[in-house]
Amino acid sequence: MSKISQIPIRATYMRGGTSKGTFFNIEDLPQAAKVAGEARDKLLLRVVGSPDPYGKQIDGMGGATSSTSKTVLVGKSTKPNHDVDYYFGQVSIDKPFMDWSGNCGNLSSAVGPFAIKCGLVDNLVQDGIQVVRIWQVNIQKTILAYVPMRDGKVQECGDYEIDGVAFPAAEIKLEFVSPVDPSEALFPTGNLIDDLEVPGVGTFKATMISAGIPTIFLNADELGYGGTELQGDINSDKAALEKFETIRAYGAIKMGLIKELDEAKTRAHTPKIAFVSPPQSYTASSGKVIGINDIDLNVRALSMGQLHHAMMGTASVAIGCAACVPGTLVNLACGGGEKDAVTFGHPSGVLKVGATIENESGKLVVQKASMSRSARVIMDGYVYVPSDIMD
Repeated sequence: MSKISQIPIRATYMRGGTSKGTFFNIEDLPQAAKVAGEARDKLLLRVVGSPDPYGKQIDGMGGATSSTSKTVLVGKSTKPNHDVDYYFGQVSIDKPFMDWSGNCGNLSSAVGPFAIKCGLVDNLVQDGIQVVRIWQVNIQKTILAYVPMRDGKVQECGDYEIDGVAFPAAEIKLEFVSPVDPSEALFPTGNLIDDLEVPGVGTFKATMISAGIPTIFLNADELGYGGTELQGDINSDKAALEKFETIRAYGAIKMGLIKELDEAKTRAHTPKIAFVSPPQSYTASSGKVIGINDIDLNVRALSMGQLHHAMMGTASVAIGCAACVPGTLVNLACGGGEKDAVTFGHPSGVLKVGATIENESGKLVVQKASMSRSARVIMDGYVYVPSDIMD
C-alpha cells in the first residue's frame, strides 16, 4: 500500500480579466517552494495538473488553455515604495515546464484584490479606491492597481463588462508604469518596421516592441488572413500553428531574446506573436456583431502556440504602445498619425487601451500604459497535492 499522502496548501482560485489562475501567498507555500527553483516548479506544475499527455489537466486546477494554465505568487514587497511582490508562472500543459519570463496582464488585475484579502496591503481605505503598488518581479516593472473598496473590503461585484467574460464585475483600472525602462529600447531592433526573414516560410514586415511583453506584430494579409479570424480558424490548422511558431522563433532571435532557434522552446510565453489589419466588421465568438465604426483596428494574437480567445493583457499594453507611435504596423493599421488611445477588435469583442509616450532627446520613452479589467475570487481554501511531489 502506498505511503504517499496529500498535502493541503492554502490557495485562492481567481479570475482576472479574461484569464484564471491559482493564487498563493508565498508564506503559505511549503518551505522548499518559498524560493524559486525546481521544488517550486514541480509543486506548481502538479497543482495545475501538468504535464498532461492528454492535454486536459483533469487532475489539477488548470483548464487546458493558455488562459487558464497559470499560477500567481504574491508576498510582502522588498522593493521600496511598493506593497507587494508578484510572480507570474505560465504553466505548460503537456510538458514539465514553467515559464517565468513574462507577465500576465489580465491576472495583474487580480493581484491587488488578492493582496488586500491576504492582509498584505497596509493603510486600507474603507470606501473608495485603494491604490495597490505592485512590483512585478518577472519583468522588474511597477503596476498600479486601482481597486474599489466598500466597508474595508474589496468590491468585486459591479456592472463593468469585459468582452470574453460572461458576467459583469467591478472595474479595476491598471497602470503599467514605465513598461519599458528608459535605458532599454522600446523597439529592440532600432526600427519601427523590419523585414523579418524566415527561411522556408517567407519575409514579412514586422514591428517588434518590448512594451508590456515582447511582441512581434505582422500584417494579416501577408500571412494570408483577413484579420477577423476566430480561434477555430487558426487553432484547427496545425500547419498554420507551426508556421507561427517558426516566425516567432526567428523574431525572438532578431529581438535579441534568444541566440539559437531551439531556445524558443524554453520561453514559449515570450515573445508573443500577433497580426493586425485595418478595422473590419465581424461577428465575435459570442455572436456579438462588431461594427467597423466600433474599432480602430483588428488584432489577433497567439499565446503558448494557440490563438487567444480574447487578448492577453500584456499584449494589450504592447498594442497600445505600438499604436501610439506613428509609423508602426499597428499605428498604420488604425490609420496612422498621433494617438493616445485605441480600441481594437479581438476574437471575443473589443478593448480600449492607452499609452503616454514622450520623445526625450530623440528617444521614445513610455511613461505609462493603461487599461481596465475586473477580477473576482472564485474559490478560496486549500489545494491538495500528493506528498511525493516535494521529495
